[in-house]
Amino acid sequence: MEPVQLTAATPKTTQVDMLVATTREPSGDPTTLFNGERSPKPYLTDVAVSIPPKRESGTVQWPRRLPPNPATDFAVTRVKQIATVPEGRAWFRTHSEGGRALVFVHGFNNKYEDSVFRLAQIVHDSGMQATPILFTWPSRAQLTAYEYDKESTNYSRTALEQTLRTLAQDPAVKDITILAHSMGTWLAMESLRQMGIRDGRVNSKIQNVILASPDIDIQVFAKQYAEMGTPHPKFTIFVSQDDKALAVSSFITGKVSRLGAIDPTVEPYRTKLEEAGITAIDLTKVKGGDRLNHGKFAESPEIVQLIGQRLIAGQPLTDSNVSLGQGLTAVVGGTVTTIGNVTATAVAAPVTIIEQPLQLKKKPKKADETLQGDLVPQPLTQ
Repeated sequence: MEPVQLTAATPKTTQVDMLVATTREPSGDPTTLFNGERSPKPYLTDVAVSIPPKRESGTVQWPRRLPPNPATDFAVTRVKQIATVPEGRAWFRTHSEGGRALVFVHGFNNKYEDSVFRLAQIVHDSGMQATPILFTWPSRAQLTAYEYDKESTNYSRTALEQTLRTLAQDPAVKDITILAHSMGTWLAMESLRQMGIRDGRVNSKIQNVILASPDIDIQVFAKQYAEMGTPHPKFTIFVSQDDKALAVSSFITGKVSRLGAIDPTVEPYRTKLEEAGITAIDLTKVKGGDRLNHGKFAESPEIVQLIGQRLIAGQPLTDSNVSLGQGLTAVVGGTVTTIGNVTATAVAAPVTIIEQPLQLKKKPKKADETLQGDLVPQPLTQ
């Protein structure tokens, strides 16, 4: 991957503005901004990305040489450090999309610029009406650094929690969607769990949580979900049984099933998801853009538009207004139904959705006070 390089946009390009919060260490190099090491304090940055006019949906066109050519390449056109929370709030008001915010948390093996360009691609291709905010944690972007990256998510969970709190406390923010990928789903779940332990529930402005290819031990996920309190945000998970990256993760972690690799149509997963009110979207038969089949959620034009135009907007997936092409079938409460223009008999379809109203039996007991004492949030800037 090439480093970040500032360049001027051209009239035919599209610009995506985003606010970037990070726990990475500044690199000291203006072309890369931040490296994969851990910073004792988080940073905020205003970033603009130029997207070329001719490209396939779901792709990121990395520059072949520097400086990048905005006519053919993704290019960073503006970088501005934001020193205080009030400055960050002023940025949000200036870039507000109806008060709706999307917080994206990237996965394993990502450089700073990887996550910036991926979020820009998702925003552009999805057509979403939300203000994009990237939370990027210290990944060394090396296949051999799995354990370092995993510990970096633990290192960053309070910073992400505080970022979400700062957003939720802003009157200009009406609702928040979290979109997390791969190992970033662990970070998102841990931050929400901390918030739930501290407050008894997740902040009500956090209305949607989307976990794409979640690299989480399925038993641990069940505990995280319960311990974040009630009521929960609406959860949607994207799974795929042919995800080779999750297969490697399962091997590394003791051959324990990963949430992102389950078949949501079989027991006990089907019943458990229905009881929890979690929507599971099976992408196993959707063609992936990478050899690991780990990034389908962003690389499939239909799926990324589903995220931007339906899930972020909090709209149901089981009405006649959903049209995602051929072969997309829903299973609602155990009954096969129709999505958009797809017949109800298309059982062997690429996408299976399990959607059931949230069923709450009793509120989990409040966490031990000694645990809460270890979770004092730190300010976003120091």
